[in-house]
Formats: sequence, structure tokens, C-alpha cells
Amino acid sequence: MSKITPCLWFNGTAEEAAQFYLSIFPDSRIDKIHRSAADNPSGSAGDVLTVDFTLAGQPFIGLNGGPEFQFNEAVSFSIDCADQAEVDRYWVALIQGGGEHSVCGWLKDRFGVSWQVIPRQLPEMLDGPDREGAARAMKAMLEMTKIDIEKLREAYAGVPV
Repeated sequence: MSKITPCLWFNGTAEEAAQFYLSIFPDSRIDKIHRSAADNPSGSAGDVLTVDFTLAGQPFIGLNGGPEFQFNEAVSFSIDCADQAEVDRYWVALIQGGGEHSVCGWLKDRFGVSWQVIPRQLPEMLDGPDREGAARAMKAMLEMTKIDIEKLREAYAGVPV
């Protein structure tokens, strides 16, 4: 068991969200569904109260807490992607069903959870020894929605657009 487990507040869709995420991330599963023992402000006795689930080896709790709180970009989950194919796959999967594109590799899924879909090449370039190349890569990234590794490489290398 993990010492720290993120708990995500949903408005009655914790189980649906967990199933959605399981369909996207490998090494994922529902660990336990807890049903409410009594009526409560967000539901009735017997309703799903929390869902313990694991995504890519990371434990989470989905709480059906009601409409009082909404997700925002102050908390996001960053996905370390090995290559462009992985960036593309996660981007398309997380946007499906009503998600929203944002900028610089960020998006919101249909539940309002924010994700950063980041190729590992990006921090390598930004932290690389060529500081002018890093600045060009940063500028290119700031103009992107979904991150394009080849365009980052070109910017880092100083290839004219």
C-alpha cells in the first residue's frame, strides 16, 4: 500500500472515471469498490461511495463527493511518454468523449481532470547543455497544443521554420 494516495472528487462518476482510465493505462485495475453504508449528502445507502483503483502502478481513490467541488489546473497528472506514438495515443484517448485541448501538452479529460502529456525528450532538451537550443525548444513548446517531438528537435537544433 502506498503511503500517499491521490483522492479525486467526482460528482457521482467515480466508477465510470476509473473504468475510463483503466481502458487507457496499462498495469491498471479496480482494487475495491466501497458502497455507502447509509444515506449521505452525495448519495443514498448502497451507492458507490469510493473506488480504489490503480493506474500504471499508481494507486488512486475516486470519491463520489457530490457537486460542491470541481477539478481545475492547480492539480494535474503528468504522463511520461517514451515517443511521439505514446504522446499521440494518450492525447487521443484522454480527449475522447468530451475532453478539451489546452496548451503546452496539457488537456482536460471529460471528467475535468487535467493531464500533461509530456515526451521525455522535452525535459532532456530544456535541461540540455545547449542553452540557446533549450530556449528555442521552450519557445516552440509554448506555441504547441499537443507536443510534437520532431518540431521540438528542430527548434532545439535551430532548424529554420
